[in-house]
Order: sequence, then C-alpha cells, then structure tokens
Amino acid sequence: MSDDLVPDALWERIAPLLPSRPPRRHRYPGRLPADDRAALRGIVYVLRKNVRWRDVPAERTGCSGVTAWRRLRDRTEAGVWPRLHEVLLAELRKAGLLDMDDAATDGSHIRALKRGAHTGPSPVDRARPGSKHHLITDRHGAPLAVTLTGGNRHDVTQLTPLLDAIPLIRGLRGRPRHRPGRLFADRGYDCDKYRRILRARGITPKIARRGVPHGSGLGKTRWVVERTFTWLHQFKRLRIRYEIRADLHLGLLQPACSIICLRRLRTSF
Repeated sequence: MSDDLVPDALWERIAPLLPSRPPRRHRYPGRLPADDRAALRGIVYVLRKNVRWRDVPAERTGCSGVTAWRRLRDRTEAGVWPRLHEVLLAELRKAGLLDMDDAATDGSHIRALKRGAHTGPSPVDRARPGSKHHLITDRHGAPLAVTLTGGNRHDVTQLTPLLDAIPLIRGLRGRPRHRPGRLFADRGYDCDKYRRILRARGITPKIARRGVPHGSGLGKTRWVVERTFTWLHQFKRLRIRYEIRADLHLGLLQPACSIICLRRLRTSF
C-alpha cells in the first residue's frame, strides 16, 4: 500500500500525540479497530481529493470513509491537530527556518454549502452562505495560526483572536516565541484602534492606509500570506466548506497547515 498520503515524516510526528485506545473487552471484543495510520490516510485523501467520505477507496487507504470521518471527529475533539502544528513550528524554529521578526496576515472567503456555525452572508458572493479563513504567516509563509469565522466578518475584527491563536513556539533556549516583531497587512486592516492594540503587545504595525496611492512597498513582504493561501487551496477540500460542524472544517484546515510546515522542513535539508 502506498504511503504517499501519510509519509513516515508525518506519521512519526503525529503518532505520539494520538490518545491511547481504551482496552478491548475480553468477552465479545467486537471488530478490531482500524489502524490509526490508515484512518489518517483516509483523512488526508479527502483533504486532497475532495471526495465524499463514503467514496474514500478502502483499498488505497486501508479503512472506510466513515471510519476516517469518525477519527477526524475524535482527533479534533482531542486537540491533536493544534499540538501537531505546534510541534512542527518548534522544529522549524530550531532549524532556523522560522522568522517571526516579520509576519503577514490576510483573510480568504470560501463558499459554505451547508449552514452551520461560523457561516454568514458573503459580501463577495451575492450574500450566499460563506465562511472565512483568517491566516497569519511568518516572513517565509509558514502558517503560524489559522482561524475560521463567518463570511460576513470583517478581517480586522479577527486580528486579536488570530494573534492569540499563535502557540508558544519553542525549539530554542529561552522564552518561547508567540508574537511577531512587525505585522504587515493590507488596507482591510486600516484601523488606528488595532494599531494601538498591536503596539501594546509589542508588535509594530505595518498596515496600508486607505486613500493612499499604491506603491508603499508593503506588498514585498505581505505577498507571502497570499502564497500560503494558494498552498492551502491546493487541498481541494478547503476551497469550499462542506462540513456543517465548524470544528471539523477547522480540523481539516489545521493539519493542512502542519503539512505545509513539514514540506518546508523536508525541502530545506
């Protein structure tokens, strides 16, 4: 069976984070649970190919799509995905591949086919139900944190929750890093109130102002977050929100960020 879906480098990092299974009953133990790695293959397959869960090919992944969905639910509720992301960010920092002196943030609209938490009338899609991905990256485009809101939420209102979502990034001696030195953002974040909030946190705001002609030069640093959105949307399941449960859509978004971090680690050695 091919392991192109879950390479050894990914499995070695996620396996220690998985919760232990309850002991099987001696009498009437039932069917043997599906292998954890096979279930992860099913999750990654849906993330990449955007097929229905019931259409996941068991002959390729090693488990049914229903089992993969249940494991996604269980791993999301157990908080596995944020811990995996934190582990990979620490590895990037230890390897000197994480530069938090500069960071960039932006938001991206996606259509939500089913109503649920964190959906709203999208202002860019004729008020159809939509959601929004909010992302902050380091200077090189490594995703530091991602959040999910309704499609009608303004980007600037999610700036503080996004900064709060950055984990304590270890990997080097001393105090863990959890905030950037400077933050670059487009005109959608132009608000003096939030500039003051950033400065109070020790972050220098580099935000374009409305009404000022283009050519400020901020785009030379800010473009990396747009590239990271392109990387995220290469995972076809993230282009449109199919999940009613917001936590499950975020449970697909977070491992995608971890895979992007892992790719940077693997291509830098």
